[in-house]
Amino acid sequence: MIEDRLVELFQFYPVVAVLGARQVGKSTLVENLFSGQVSTTVFDPVVDIGNVRQDPDFFLQNVTPPAFFDEVQYAPELLNSIKRKVDQEKKNGMFILSGSQNLSVLKDISESLAGRVAILNLLPMSHSEVNEKSGGGFLEQWLLAPGQKDFSETDIGSPVFDAIWKGGYPKISELPDSLIPGYWQSYMQTYIERDVRKVANIGSLQTFGRFIGLLGALTSQEINHNQLGRELGITRNTARSWTETAESTFQWISIPAFSRNPVKRISGKNKGYFTDTGLICNLQKISSPKVIASHPIQGALFETFVVMEIVKLIQKLPIQPNLYHFRSHSGAEVDLILELDGRLYPVEIKSKSNPTRKDIRGFQAFRDCFPKENIQKGLVICAVPSSQHIREDILAVPWWSL
Repeated sequence: MIEDRLVELFQFYPVVAVLGARQVGKSTLVENLFSGQVSTTVFDPVVDIGNVRQDPDFFLQNVTPPAFFDEVQYAPELLNSIKRKVDQEKKNGMFILSGSQNLSVLKDISESLAGRVAILNLLPMSHSEVNEKSGGGFLEQWLLAPGQKDFSETDIGSPVFDAIWKGGYPKISELPDSLIPGYWQSYMQTYIERDVRKVANIGSLQTFGRFIGLLGALTSQEINHNQLGRELGITRNTARSWTETAESTFQWISIPAFSRNPVKRISGKNKGYFTDTGLICNLQKISSPKVIASHPIQGALFETFVVMEIVKLIQKLPIQPNLYHFRSHSGAEVDLILELDGRLYPVEIKSKSNPTRKDIRGFQAFRDCFPKENIQKGLVICAVPSSQHIREDILAVPWWSL
């Protein structure tokens, strides 16, 4: 559980930084876990709360640890003062920081608090968290106990198109469907005008908004920055920079191509995913869950949903696997490859309930390209009612069992 990890880190580090997208639940997480134990200060981009930007040392003199500083990206001047305070007192469990802009906050924190801070990235809620159910636990067992056959398959919870349309932002689960589009409109306006303006020097915020919409349509694809630039009338370098901005503000993740040749790995195109399918549905003007079934990006939405479920689940592991994707020159693909303990775990994701051998051709191409690698049984994550073998070395499992 992410809650257990935060509590544990705070016991062994003087500072813990909780980073994640706007409204993803950082403040709620900290306040629920440490209610009555920490004092909270929320910083603001306009108002200099407590004169912290002008005199951070004096501000900190009037704070008794343990303390929680929310939206710390608006008071970067405080970080060096925290460093001096930590070095002076030499205690764990002093400060919790939160922020919603990865590059700017992470750079400042890493430079100012190196060796003194543990960083915890918070993503939108997983399907099991939204439904307040325990996950099936298959993924962890598959990675940590290869060859194990038995695992617990849980109930489906909410149908997958409902889960995709709503996404994992905490506030969404409290709203009726009729208010969700309005929530996303406000979210995007605030995100672009506050987070993006702060983290990047972007001339036209309106064009950047169109860029985010286009990026949403390209989720689960290899990203071609030349194509993105042509679509919007911007340069390739600008398209790359804006993709990095989306990533630095926790709206996008990039997964590199797999290769044992470092040169090939760098030259291979990254595959990109939006971190929340609910936001994609809003950007693509998908008005209800039932529309997803016949929508052109249905498969991409399902793949994005499953990949992000995996990303959230592996955050709880003691050591997180490396993530890659595979695409051969002939076009054979494996959606996701997890690397842990020298073993490679290939994963294919299909939005269907009856996967066939036609759906698993990428596995053999991957094995043929890397015959010396320790490649484990292939996994197809789909909507099968229960786990079943497509072939002796390829297992299909229901997406809700992860």
